[in-house]
Order: sequence, then structure tokens, then C-alpha cells
Amino acid sequence: MTKLRLAIVGAGPAGIYAADILLKAERQFNVAIDLFDHLPAPYGLVRYGVAPDHPRIKGIITALRDVLDRGDIRIFGGVRFGEDLTLDDLKRHYNAVIFATGAVRDAELDIPGIDAAGSYGAADFVSWYDGHPDFPREWPLDAASVGVVGVGNVALDVARMLAKHAEDLLVTEIPANVQAGLEASQITDVHVFGRRGPAQVKFTPLELRELGELRDVDMVVYDEDFDYDEASRDAIASNKQVMVIDRVLQSWRQRPSANNAGGEASRRLHLHFWAKPVELKTEDGRVSALVYERTQPDGEGGVVGTGELREVPLQQLYRAVGYFGSPLPGVPFDKKHGVIPNHEGQVLHKDSNERVPGVYATGWIKRGPVGLIGHTKSDAMETISHLINDQGSWWSPEDPSPEAIPALLASRGVAWTDLEGWHRLDAHEIALGAPHDRARIKVVDRDEMLRVSRGE
Repeated sequence: MTKLRLAIVGAGPAGIYAADILLKAERQFNVAIDLFDHLPAPYGLVRYGVAPDHPRIKGIITALRDVLDRGDIRIFGGVRFGEDLTLDDLKRHYNAVIFATGAVRDAELDIPGIDAAGSYGAADFVSWYDGHPDFPREWPLDAASVGVVGVGNVALDVARMLAKHAEDLLVTEIPANVQAGLEASQITDVHVFGRRGPAQVKFTPLELRELGELRDVDMVVYDEDFDYDEASRDAIASNKQVMVIDRVLQSWRQRPSANNAGGEASRRLHLHFWAKPVELKTEDGRVSALVYERTQPDGEGGVVGTGELREVPLQQLYRAVGYFGSPLPGVPFDKKHGVIPNHEGQVLHKDSNERVPGVYATGWIKRGPVGLIGHTKSDAMETISHLINDQGSWWSPEDPSPEAIPALLASRGVAWTDLEGWHRLDAHEIALGAPHDRARIKVVDRDEMLRVSRGE
């Protein structure tokens, strides 16, 4: 029976799904899989990219946990690829590697003033409120009026977290420092800006509905944004998701707060459609206002500018215009698209487009930050099918023994964590939450995560 020792770099849904699919689908191999992640805890963006008040989505963790708890996949947490472990190391000890490192950086918004103090990437804010150990522990929430650019699910997550009252998050696994930061927030108004109209948004009906359910937050929409063209009317008539989104927005138009007429809530969340950001104004180096151009449909599904400029006073701006992948040492990288160049998961040399033997990709680092978490399964299947068929071009490792990697990491002084360690950390976080009737309180400090995981 053919032996396959596989390394997977990235322990989020993409990496775990790939491991699970290979172990279940291919019986002609004696498969051994080692899963590496730079964080001490697994699950990637499900743990560190989903808002804490979204327990339904976090239910995916249950399925991922079931895969890991079978015990046929080894985990090495707290191992940094390129520092603690290199591509040459993997070639010495494995037949192949799959990179599933995702996309965690913010895409750029190229407008004047975007680098001013008070201008942030949404991904950084998400990492803060999700307790990512490699991000600052504090976040300045001293602005009264803030803006969010983008109309995807991440933009709505950020807007919701900014507008929501901190005490309403106490039932979630929100870290203590985040709870304290949100408690001190000075925010009264959150403005969301999108270049296109209500029928062209990227968020889901579920995300939109949740906004309208926020306690003590008025939803503000503007009648002028709902003068639909034929393409928008067709989209509403033919697409159930768009129809539901329109129905929700139309119901908000009937609220007393519509058109900024004034409601009774202490906070307001404004949705501005047909609004293309053109400049971030500053005062003394800090954000002071967003200037946007009013757009209109071009008749072909896009938008054109009208030349009309408007200005909204702001003290902070969050750009949520997409995620972007990060390069990995020794691995080809497409700087324009933020992905590893590949053909259906087979990694390609950047210049020649020839295959790189033994190297594969899956998830967002393969296809870009598109699709929901569920799409990651079919994506992994495609990559795994190529890996299986490519066995003639696998690496021939010098030392494929199971003991080699732990010995190598130990010799380099790497304090890694394993599955048992994750179980310790998991139980510790649950115990922290129990006295407060919360599912868990997440440990944020990396050193503390390591100490708990390693039983030190």
C-alpha cells in the first residue's frame, strides 16, 4: 500500500476539510496527516473572523471538532511557517504539502486621506473583537460618528458590532478586554457606504435582518436610494435573496427613523447606497469627513458617477472592501490577486505557469476571499483529487518518520501545542465562562494560551 505523509499548513475550515476528505475518500493509501497553524488554537477564521454574536455560524466548529477529535490527524499549533518550519523542512519529511492559510489582510481602498489616523481596515477590527492573540489588546472607540465602506457580510458585522450596546454581547464569548472597550464606546452614529444600489448588495438577508433587531438602535435608510431602474427591478423579481433583502429594507422605510427623521434610540445606523468614496478629509492628521460621489446605474449592471459630491462628518472610517492573502516564504504568490497561483489547487510557478511538484493550495489562498464557508468543501475536493492523481510527482522525503517533526521543533525551541493541548485550552475557556452563564470567555494572550495548552 502506498504511503502518503501530508503536511497541511493552516488549521481553519479549508485545511481541516481537506484532511477529512482525503482520509475518508482514499483507501489505497496509508495516509498520515500533520496539520500546522501559527496560532495555538485551531479553526482559523471561524474562531477569529466571525463576530461573537453569531453562534449559528460558530456551530461549524462542532463539525470541525468532530474531525479533529477522531485522532487520525496530528495538530501542531503555534508553529510559524517560514520561521519555525520551512518548505525545505517539509520536503525532507513529507510527500506533499497543502497550503490553506486563508486571506486575513484588508484589501486596499485607494482614495486620498485613507492613511489618516482613525482610518482602519475592517479585518484588524474583527481580529480585535474576536480576541486574536497577535493584535493589540485595546481599540480606540472615542469617535461619535464612524463610517464603514462596503456592503458585504464583513461590513455589516463591523457595523453591527460598532452600533450594538456592549451589555447585549455579554451572552457571547466576547473577551473581557473587548467587552470593556465596547462599554466605553462614544459612538452615536454608524454610516455604511456602498457604491451600488440596494438590489446589488453582497450581504445576506440574515445579516441584514440582524441589524434591524439591534436594541436601542434606529435604522436609517433614504427614500432617494430606492428609485429602482429596470435591472434592479428584474433582480428583485428573479432572485429570492434579493427579493428578501428588498422586503427588509422597504419595511425599514416605514419606520419613524427613515430619512434621518429622528427616532427614539440612542444610536443610529445609516445605510447609504449609490455612494462611491472619493476622499477622506482630515483635520490635524485625523479623519474628519468622508466625501463620496453620488452614483447611478449604467444600465449594464454597473454604476457611473453623477458628479454630485456629498460629505458626511466622521471621526473614524473602516474599510471592508475585501480580504487579501499574504505571501508565504518560498511559495509562489500573485501580488495582484493575493493568492497562490494555481490550477485547480496545483500550485504553479509564477513566471512559467509550470506546476510546482508536491505543492498544493485550497481555500481562500487558492481562489481568493469569495464564497461562504460551505464552499470550502468542494474547493478542497478539487485539490485533493489532483493530489491523489499526482502521486508520481510527490516528494521523496529523507526522513518520513512520525518522530522527526516533534524532534525538529524541539531542537529549535518551538513551544507547539497538540490536540490534547487544544482540549485543555477549550475546557479552560469554557470554565472561565461558566460562572457568568456564558459559553466561554476566550483567552487572548498568546503566552497564556500556550501555558494552558501545554499544562504549564
